[in-house]
Amino acid sequence: MPDHTHYRSPLETRNASAEMLTIWSPQRKFSTWRRLWLALAEGEKQLGLRITDEQIAQLREHLDDIDFQKADEYERRFRHDVMAHIHTYGDAAPAAREIIHLGATSQFVNCNTELMLLRDSLQLVSAKLAAVVIQLGNFALLYRDLPTLAFTHFQPAQPTTVGKRAAMWAQELILCRERLEHTRSTLKMRSIKGATGTQASFLDLFHGDAEKVYALEKFICDRFGFDSTYPATGQTYPRVVDAMVLSDLACTAAALHKLCSDLRLLAHRKEIEEPFEKDQVGSSAMPYKRNPMRCERATGLCRFVMNLAGNAYDTAATQWLERTLDDSANRRLSLPESFLALDGALDICGNVTLGLVVYEKTITRNLLAELPFMASENLMMKAVQLGRDRQQVHEAIRRHARDAAQRVKNDGADNDLLDRLRSEPLLEGVDIDAETDPKQFIGLAPQQVERFHKQYIQPLIQKYPDYAARVPKLRV
Repeated sequence: MPDHTHYRSPLETRNASAEMLTIWSPQRKFSTWRRLWLALAEGEKQLGLRITDEQIAQLREHLDDIDFQKADEYERRFRHDVMAHIHTYGDAAPAAREIIHLGATSQFVNCNTELMLLRDSLQLVSAKLAAVVIQLGNFALLYRDLPTLAFTHFQPAQPTTVGKRAAMWAQELILCRERLEHTRSTLKMRSIKGATGTQASFLDLFHGDAEKVYALEKFICDRFGFDSTYPATGQTYPRVVDAMVLSDLACTAAALHKLCSDLRLLAHRKEIEEPFEKDQVGSSAMPYKRNPMRCERATGLCRFVMNLAGNAYDTAATQWLERTLDDSANRRLSLPESFLALDGALDICGNVTLGLVVYEKTITRNLLAELPFMASENLMMKAVQLGRDRQQVHEAIRRHARDAAQRVKNDGADNDLLDRLRSEPLLEGVDIDAETDPKQFIGLAPQQVERFHKQYIQPLIQKYPDYAARVPKLRV
């Protein structure tokens, strides 16, 4: 039975996926520590240090069977988590106790493990982001020809299409994904740098043989899939790396926030809605309500991610000289929670974008309510081509537009501007219906979407075939 007397983070209970929770779990963290200690011992043995096969075998036998209770007891005694786990591992592998962590500092396990967790988390986020982009891209292609009212300053503007707007959302997410991929591809390992980054302890172990130190460093890198190390570090890898990672996550969160905010605005206009399940309740007080709760949750999570980035900036800025420990408590929160929250937001957005509901007739009705005003210039130009005086036509249309707008605003009536213009003598002979066809006002929007889909979406579908129709499972 779950214990309901202790706080549990909503990131765990409501939002983050099992995959992301596993990456940042204690089991993954401390079993990675043990794999690092095993690799260190194997490399040192290979390079001539007195380490036996029995010691290596015992270390290998106990990579995952961690006694967390014993580790907690040791930490309360030592006030040092790395020493606690060294002793816990030594109890499980007594023959190897004396060579565990040989030559290393705490950041050998901490930094190298965190870099691997960042790498794995970025990979998961990038794949989920690709899924959202694919879904938006396919949606954009489906609705590339459907005209809709565009907005600038949140005021009616020249029409676009439903598909073009979705392509805009996808474009921002593609830019964010490119940044994430770049950051992931440039991560390096700290490997074996020692207490202040000079590798002095390892140079001493190998009796001044620098080539063996470099060989051990490369051995560790190769074992864990890194091409290289940060060549000049203090006690930790450069904390500006964390700032770059969290900045990229924050940028992604900002783009997702815009997507969900736009969908909330469109839901208000009754044009597009997120999925709404048969038994879902919108409000405990108002039974008729159909709130965009998924998009609201996603925007809340995104704001959290955006604000966590500042922690990484502060940490990078305040690492005195070779290192200060005030980074530790903050990073234990800001690194995992940034990924857990963004992971939850991505799953929500994936669920939403795969099930968007489009109300085409409402979209057209809303557009036609504003289109007559936007068509006025086109109508004026057609009348001039028929030999009418431009200034006279301009004044006539201005007067009709003013009167129609007053009728809409003061009387709550429909926009009758087109009917007024049809009876205007100066516009006789102008095909008003043809000149007010919504598709006359969308420019190259459909073609832009087609080119966008071919250039960006189709390659992603080929790269992530299993994600193209992925339906994220939401707990709430």
